[in-house]
Amino acid sequence: MKSTWWKVLAIILLAYTIIAGVLADVPRLPILNETIRALYFHVTMWFSMILLLTVGIVYSIRFLKNNRLEDDDMAVEFTNGAILFGVIGIVTGSLWARFTWGAYWTNDPKLNAAAVGLLMYFAYLILRNSLTDMHQRAKISAVYSIFAYAAFIPLIFVLPRLTDSLHPGNGGNPGFNAYDMDSQLRMVFYPAIVGWTLLGAWVSTVRVRLRRMERKMEENLINQ
Repeated sequence: MKSTWWKVLAIILLAYTIIAGVLADVPRLPILNETIRALYFHVTMWFSMILLLTVGIVYSIRFLKNNRLEDDDMAVEFTNGAILFGVIGIVTGSLWARFTWGAYWTNDPKLNAAAVGLLMYFAYLILRNSLTDMHQRAKISAVYSIFAYAAFIPLIFVLPRLTDSLHPGNGGNPGFNAYDMDSQLRMVFYPAIVGWTLLGAWVSTVRVRLRRMERKMEENLINQ
């Protein structure tokens, strides 16, 4: 990913998302009103998180296959980027909930599942930091992340749909498509997903380069 076109695209899409997200007209839905603009920043963060986690899983599998630390670098940094987006998604969702549900947090299956999912990935970070051997850390982290991903997807997409939930699209509560996810919203919503995902990939690849530089410097010091 050394070419720059996708970085330029990320800047353009995010500038468009922020400007249109704040200034463009939005449909006036009951209760939501202007707060529906949070759709561009809350929901899209979670979509981007899933995409970044998927990239991390691919590289975790590649590490288990090839035992290359370069694959572990990609796996951990894309997972780190996904965790960051997940935290931002939780925060923006809480702010949105305050205006629509009257509280920053409720005992809602969707919210609780999202929190549990993030805690699983916080445990991933703690696990990595508790191991000192690079190859052992990479191998155990790869295995953990694969199982965490397999649990995370049904946890946030399947289980909440089996119970009653305030969250749109869950427990018989209609999603935005059933309300008014019209062309106005789609024209910002989908570019926002791409823009945030590209930003996450950008940050992750920069951190990968830093990680590799640090490891090379450590190896040079050992060899001297």
